[in-house]
This record gives sequence, structure tokens and C-alpha cells, in this order.
Amino acid sequence: SAGVGDRTLLLLHGGPGGNSEDLSPFLELADHGFRVVRYDQLGSWRSDKPDDFTLWQVPRFVDEVEHVRKALDLGQMHLLGQSWGAFLAIEYALHHAEHLRSLTLASGAASTRECVAGMNAWRRELPPETQAIMARHETAQGYQHPDYLAALEVLYRRNFCRVWPYPEPLARALEHMAAPDYNTMWGPNEFTCTGNLLDWDRTDRLGEITVPTLITVGEFDEVHPSCARSLQAGIPGSELEIFPGCGHAVHLEVFDDYHDVLLSFLNRVDDAQAVRKASSL
Repeated sequence: SAGVGDRTLLLLHGGPGGNSEDLSPFLELADHGFRVVRYDQLGSWRSDKPDDFTLWQVPRFVDEVEHVRKALDLGQMHLLGQSWGAFLAIEYALHHAEHLRSLTLASGAASTRECVAGMNAWRRELPPETQAIMARHETAQGYQHPDYLAALEVLYRRNFCRVWPYPEPLARALEHMAAPDYNTMWGPNEFTCTGNLLDWDRTDRLGEITVPTLITVGEFDEVHPSCARSLQAGIPGSELEIFPGCGHAVHLEVFDDYHDVLLSFLNRVDDAQAVRKASSL
């Protein structure tokens, strides 16, 4: 963590089975009056790694977020979730809204199947022969075949992160992916979902989220911008920011731009809350 005070921001990393390394640049918000906290979720890099695969379920991760909030005395907090972290942040908001000042959903979706449909749309932009290679190896579950990995790399460079080489925090995070969590909940790679998250869908409950919400996405994000538009349509009063030319790692591809948008949003939320408090005195 970094910073002190009662303006708290908790960061939820992607994956599942990722880690908080690629969110570490957000610790810089400590310079703007925030106490910023990142942590690796259970099973991920610096956390315990139990071998009980039944633990890799959404409700357990929601309980973990609330445990972290209480243990660190974060009070009413701002919450930012990126990728799977945005799925988790939505779920947390539906169970613990009273503990939220705001919600930032970075490259997320309200439904895994909508997310997969968007990924398939990106896949259809590949040359037909590349699509055929991927389909053939997926049918045979040949996820490590060199031809399959080469096709996948094209998608990663186009839709996962469009900066090459990958920014250092992302490269570090990818070196320490936790395969058991990732494979159990998501699947063998970003563009193939076979895990227990496949049926997760909160589209019909987005209207219950009433805290100020910022939705961000890259123009070429693997979690398709259509998913972000669905979030905006469902969450009352939410704001949507689409970052031109970016993939899924928006916050690292154009960190300065992302930082400015996020800081502006958080300041507006806190200023509005201060005004409401003053007027109620």
C-alpha cells in the first residue's frame, strides 16, 4: 500500500490468478491524497496457494475483498477492478454497496458469455487460415502447439496489449500467473473460456448499482467495447471512457491519460460527497 488518510482506493487485479503487479503504477495516487492498497488474491503470486480447487469460486473472492477492507480499516472506499477484477468489483458492489464511495470498472463485462462473444468477434477479424488453425487445435485441446501459440500471439498483440515489448509491470505480472486459479475459473488462454466463470452473468442486476461508476475500455480491448457499453447502459448515471488505439492493458499503454481520467473522477466523487456532508450539517 501507499499513502495515508481516509480517501482509500482498493485495487482488484485480473486473471483470475493474475496478480497486482500490473496495477502497481496506481500507487502513485498516494501523491494526490489517497491511501492506495493492492493485494494478490488467494492462490496468486504472493498469497497462499492452497491446492483445494473448490475455493476458486466468485463468492469466496467477494468475501476476501470484504475481509481485506475490514482488516485494513479502509472504511468507505473507492474500488477499482481491472479485467476479472472488474467482474469481482461488480459482484462486491451488489453485496456490499454501503462500503463503496465509487466503482471503477476497467476493461470488464457484466456477463462472461458477452465477453466471450466479443472476443470471438475479434477472432473473426483474423485471416481465415489463422482462424482455422486455432479451431483445429482447440478441438484437439492442443493449446501448446507452436502454430496455435503463434496465432494466439497475433491476438495478444492486437487486443491484449498493443505496446511491445510489454510494459515492465505487465511483463512481471505475466511471469507469475497462477495457472490453477486461471485454468479453473477462466480457461487455457485469454481467448478460450472453459472455466466456472462461463455462466457468470449480472446483466439483469446492474440497475442495483447506484454508487458513482466509471467504466473504461480500450478501443481494441479483448474485452470488447460493446461490453463496456452494456455496463454503461445498465448502471444508472455511469460514465464511459473509451481510450483510442488501446488494447486490454489500457492503464499501462497510456498511463498518463488513464491517470488523469481516473483522478478527475475520484476527485469529483469526493468533492460531491463533501458538499452533501456540509449541507446536511
